[in-house]
Amino acid sequence: METEQLQRAIETILFAAGEPVPISRLAFALETDPSDIEKAGDALADDYAFQRRGIRILKLDRAYQMVSSGEMADFVTKALETRKPPKLSASQLETLTIIAYYQPATKAMVEQIRGVDSSYSVAALLNKKLIAEAGRLNVPGRPIQYQTTADFLRTFGISSLQELPPIEKIAFGEPIELPQESAPEQPPEAQA
Repeated sequence: METEQLQRAIETILFAAGEPVPISRLAFALETDPSDIEKAGDALADDYAFQRRGIRILKLDRAYQMVSSGEMADFVTKALETRKPPKLSASQLETLTIIAYYQPATKAMVEQIRGVDSSYSVAALLNKKLIAEAGRLNVPGRPIQYQTTADFLRTFGISSLQELPPIEKIAFGEPIELPQESAPEQPPEAQA
């Protein structure tokens, strides 16, 4: 195999793998001597570095890996920061769910549904940019209303709120009916 074709094949395999690929595995796949793989891989790595490309090929012990250039780290981080979903506690997830379904929702509404103080969860969701302020409710005290953000949609992989699964919503101002417990049946001997 010609050097240029060998380099293209190595480049393709490394790009597709996304992790270190041992020289022995490359040699086996390309039916070439490991020393030829090493020469082609080293030359390819040098070429990427010389051209100051956005990606580099690193030699790690007896393997190669395609990586982004360290010089471009800030751009990569900025562009991909929403790829990793933020870690949410159970209370944050409950709060986010309520805001997503009832938006715009106030903290008091969230607390009424959850039955506990939700200040920390609301603050954490604001900090993670999953919710944002949506104005103030026109009632005494003028509480802040919250709604979900575009980051919320991206994080959960949906394009609109209509894609949320349907739920049975609580109607505010109406009493919540709890299921009635039936009296336990008594054994036949107790009935007589």
